[in-house]
Amino acid sequence: MSNFPNISDAEWRIMKVLWRKSPLTSTEIIDSLRGDTEWSPKTIHTLIGRLVKKKAIGVKRESPLNKYFPLVTQKECRMVETKSFVQKVYDGSLQLLVKSFIKDENLSAEEIAELRRILDEKDGDR
Repeated sequence: MSNFPNISDAEWRIMKVLWRKSPLTSTEIIDSLRGDTEWSPKTIHTLIGRLVKKKAIGVKRESPLNKYFPLVTQKECRMVETKSFVQKVYDGSLQLLVKSFIKDENLSAEEIAELRRILDEKDGDR
């Protein structure tokens, strides 16, 4: 995943729109972000252009409008971002992240049960 596009926080907003529905024109992307951001259409066009350049989104050239679609999945992006975060903040220790999260968060009984279920399922995969 070393060639995976590095997506900024602002670009994530564009990606989320396209993951929900695509292909979309730039006008449709702008409309989807209206009320959610204070960004001008020019800013959104710039972000779209960056994502195309990074090969995170593709362009279907249809007269008279271009339609944009994701080239990477949300799951792939989450995985890359999570690994980067764990490496940067927890020196690559997933155990330290989970331990910190469990100690610092107020988890409900349902959330704890779900975490146990996930761990048991993972343990069964071995």
